Amino acid sequence: MGEMVEPDYRQVLRLSPSPSNTKTLEGLMQVITIKDSTDPSKESTTKSTNLQGHQQNPQEAWLPITESRNGNTIFAMFHLLCSGIGFQALLLPVAFAKLGWAWGIICLSLAFAWQLYTIFILVRLHELVPGIRYSRYLQLAIVSFGPKLGKLLALFPVMYSSGGACVIMIINGGRILDLLFKTICDHEAICQVQSLTSTEWFLVFTCVAILVAQIPNLNSMVGVSLIGAITAIGYCTLIWVLSVTKGRPTDISYYQFDVAKSNMEKIRDKLNALEIIALAFKGHNLILEIQGTLPSNQRHTSYKPMCTGVTVSYILIAMCQYPLAIVGFWAYGNKVPFSGGLLSAFSQIHGANTSKLIMGSIYLLVLVNHLCAFQVYAMPAFDNLEIRYTTKKKKPCPKWVRTCLRIFFGGVTFFVAVTVPFLGSLALLIGGMVLPMTFSYPCFMWIAMKKPRPNGVVWSINLGLGCLGIVFSVLIVIAAAWTLADKGLNANFFRP
Repeated sequence: MGEMVEPDYRQVLRLSPSPSNTKTLEGLMQVITIKDSTDPSKESTTKSTNLQGHQQNPQEAWLPITESRNGNTIFAMFHLLCSGIGFQALLLPVAFAKLGWAWGIICLSLAFAWQLYTIFILVRLHELVPGIRYSRYLQLAIVSFGPKLGKLLALFPVMYSSGGACVIMIINGGRILDLLFKTICDHEAICQVQSLTSTEWFLVFTCVAILVAQIPNLNSMVGVSLIGAITAIGYCTLIWVLSVTKGRPTDISYYQFDVAKSNMEKIRDKLNALEIIALAFKGHNLILEIQGTLPSNQRHTSYKPMCTGVTVSYILIAMCQYPLAIVGFWAYGNKVPFSGGLLSAFSQIHGANTSKLIMGSIYLLVLVNHLCAFQVYAMPAFDNLEIRYTTKKKKPCPKWVRTCLRIFFGGVTFFVAVTVPFLGSLALLIGGMVLPMTFSYPCFMWIAMKKPRPNGVVWSINLGLGCLGIVFSVLIVIAAAWTLADKGLNANFFRP
């Protein structure tokens, strides 16, 4: 399904489908037919056609991702910051502990440049053909690789990146709620109330998240994304600044005591560290959706404003992630635990001599950020649910249906969070499976869509990066599975 652009010219847009793409593009793209008229008020029509000229239903205007296209560069920045800075960034010092100072910084820089390059590829492919917009990652994958292969390669990564991220936010959000409650009520006479169970905290977080999720579409959620961006930058900055001012513990070390480990085990640890760095960069499954909220016409496409938004937002993301990695490793060395990352390290080492107000503020910032990021990551899932309804009913979702669908999604994610509360322990394994969506698929999409000269510079760079990303993903999945087999997994089903 494609998306119509806003009319700008008094002419008919003509696009010639290539024979190889005709079946793939059938029913996936739309263009708008604009007719000459002497009456300015009737200057354009809103008749939609696909590339083969058949009338297309107006489903795109009914769905939460594409029903509003009144965004701008600032709005895109808020969405990108809210979705691009995640809890995974707090684990970067763990990777530095395995790689060391020099290789840690080099690998972080290479991963940052690589994923930023693939983001700009997606931004460019969003509106590659004038009049056609690819506003969903899965849609672009189907157009690039074909219906069967596109779904096979991209369906699970997109589903996990949306639904799985929401489940992990429920798990982390519930635990942060518990920590916030204990921080506020510790040794207070007026707070001699027993804390809720983990399941109950999960339910509290889910109810609040679904209540906020009643905002109709992605573009109208810009206020939520603004709050999410501010809180993300806030807690990242607060943690590393406090880590500097509090000073380093006397017994920290910057070296790994792995003398007894074999060479293969050391390689496994290095691969796990590289995956931690790679997983710190997320949100590729939302780039096309965020760009879909920007207006576009024949004279002014969404490409330039989106590029500006990506550039500014990722400068800010780098200003958050590099200090977290470098200062976090400097302050705590190899004492940063994998569970909780810098937040756990700070609370364990400096929590006792840090005021309740500051600790509570950190937890509150993380909690609000999780609630806001939940909305952005859940939007593709909401969109997918409404696609099913509108396809069957041939009409927009009524408000009560939209509300019920979002409550249903909240119930499913809550159930998964309670059923598999150890999902975070599988992050390296499952994360390795979805990494090609960030580092490989955009490169292959560029080759498939742009068709650069074979064996040319652009073709070679994209093919090389795409293949390297696939090999890298396979290796880190093997390393993650090996780690789980070696250390075991506390599979506490239904016991969060």
